[in-house]
Amino acid sequence: MAQFSNLTPDLTELILSYLPIPTLLRASTVCKLWYHIVSSPNFSSSTNQIPWFFLYGLHNTSSRNNQSFAFDPLSNLWFCLPTGASPAPHLPNSSCFLGLDKFVLTTAPNFTYSRILKRTWRSTSPLRFSRINPLVGVFDHESRRVPRFVVVGGVRFIGNLVDIEDRLAVEIYDPDSDSWQICPPLPSDFRSGNSSQSLSSALFKGRFYVFGIYSCFVSSFDLIQHQWSDVLILRPPGVVFSFLIACQDRLILAGMCNTPVGLSFNLWKIDEKTMEFSSIGAMPRDLLYSLFDSDDDDKFASLKCVGLGNLIYVFNEDYHKKYPACVCEIVDESGGDDKCGWRRVPPLPSPVNKFHKVISFCSTISVHNILRGEEDFDQIQMRAD
Repeated sequence: MAQFSNLTPDLTELILSYLPIPTLLRASTVCKLWYHIVSSPNFSSSTNQIPWFFLYGLHNTSSRNNQSFAFDPLSNLWFCLPTGASPAPHLPNSSCFLGLDKFVLTTAPNFTYSRILKRTWRSTSPLRFSRINPLVGVFDHESRRVPRFVVVGGVRFIGNLVDIEDRLAVEIYDPDSDSWQICPPLPSDFRSGNSSQSLSSALFKGRFYVFGIYSCFVSSFDLIQHQWSDVLILRPPGVVFSFLIACQDRLILAGMCNTPVGLSFNLWKIDEKTMEFSSIGAMPRDLLYSLFDSDDDDKFASLKCVGLGNLIYVFNEDYHKKYPACVCEIVDESGGDDKCGWRRVPPLPSPVNKFHKVISFCSTISVHNILRGEEDFDQIQMRAD
């Protein structure tokens, strides 16, 4: 039998590409060849493209009760992030903190951002309109060291007061000049609910989509032309509330739906040109009801949904069941059809504190960045409770 060391570098790289990130980091210490393969920016590891699920629990009165967790779907394990991975100490309000692919940030009183696992906070020049609960997208971060951000909607933050009537302009950050460019605000149709509490967003093919979770209004902002599209209504029959998500080469609508056999959580594929929808599938009913333990009519209101790549995570942000979650993997089938496979996410590692607010998002993790020191994985605790 051939020894592993006798394999060609290409075959070795192929084998390593199937390993989850924690195992890859250990494998990189075995020998110089493996380190060279794993640390290469061109390493064709599929694990670098599988999004993790991040959950930040925030406590309003005691930051010591804040907790942060990350779920790796490939190893099916939760990781406890270190205390320093919690929101920045200067955070005045949990409504100012949010997460995106590869970044966490604050929007008030200053706009600051940091890599997810490397908490070195950087400040930009001030936003023209300091705000809480905005929608934020990050783009061009693969081609440049300092990312570009787009900030949409939110509620104006002045001192300790908010102005719920002001339609805030869209602002785009230019890292070359360290300045914010003012663009047209959200269309007036969104005025009654212009914060992230009532809107979801998706960055897709150069456009920033804004979608009303309950209103089902949808419009997209062209990041080059700086123009909004016409406002349309995207509401499949029976939808109660839903979220718009960018998943690889498709837009996905995910939400609760009234059906002849009762409530269900459904997925639809959206044609970005016509905004027409086609059904992908529904979460198994036993899995949906396992996220709850009450018979209240409004129990489903605590469902939240985030996604990236080919994964969509659905979780209950109610503390009573300690934030249970499930994940759906969307797979391309022959003929262009999509197929979805659902499974439970393991429980969060105990103990889990009670939080006033839960921030959730998806992000890819780069082994290359970890080995270069741009991300810090050393203090993360693996938990398989």
